[in-house]
Amino acid sequence: MDIHLPANKKVYFASDFHLGAPNPAVSREREKLLLQWLEQVEADAQHIFLVGDIFDFWFEYKHVIPKGYTRILGKLATLSDKGIGISVFIGNHDMWMNGYFEEELNIPVYYEPQTYTIAGKSFYIGHGDGLGPGDHGYKMLKKVFRNPFCRWLFSIIHPAWGIALANYFSRKSRSATGQELEHFLGTENEWLAIYSKEILEKEHFDYFIYGHRHLPLDIPLPGNSRYINLGDWLNYFSYAVFDGNTVDLKFFTEEGAKAAVRGQQIRRPESHAK
Repeated sequence: MDIHLPANKKVYFASDFHLGAPNPAVSREREKLLLQWLEQVEADAQHIFLVGDIFDFWFEYKHVIPKGYTRILGKLATLSDKGIGISVFIGNHDMWMNGYFEEELNIPVYYEPQTYTIAGKSFYIGHGDGLGPGDHGYKMLKKVFRNPFCRWLFSIIHPAWGIALANYFSRKSRSATGQELEHFLGTENEWLAIYSKEILEKEHFDYFIYGHRHLPLDIPLPGNSRYINLGDWLNYFSYAVFDGNTVDLKFFTEEGAKAAVRGQQIRRPESHAK
């Protein structure tokens, strides 16, 4: 898929907002920050990629969607109506989308990694869950969650019970895997870097863009390729921007940038809070 990038326009990438976590009050403050970011990038955005886990839980019943998120959904609809391209990827927390974004917001939703050519650069973009070596338990669970029959079984549970139950397990999952996801494994052991190298053996991409790891990472790969992980908006408030020449990691808050420094995350020297 080709995306034309006019002069003075940019492409933005962000992921792992986990709206709804850990509670409505805290989530709403994070949602306000996201709105500020979207209003800032609106001035020069040609396309915005939201690369998974926008929500800590999301399930679309036939006539019901989860309560809340009015501000962010309204802003995305406004940007879409203005002609700014937006692409949404499902994550492991919000994989149960079923047409709402396409029908109400005119925003396409992708369930698998996609490839793009933007200003002559090639991109491989996906949330990143279930990719690479290991994590066999989750990979099996993902097949169950994505199975149409299993989704139908869940859909017949009344939303008052179904959403409450799913939110409970979402919190448990985040609590159980949070520290593991936030631990940097090293440039040679990061599983998404390993997966990207396997892709490179078959086809070249200039950039691999993922979420899921909750760490802002910029790792060089063979053939002048790079693996960019977008971090999250729970700790780092990080995102990436492509200006037609290169992709840079940035941080929307000073607190997020300081957190990345404390964590000694891999970043290009020019990455900075904006």
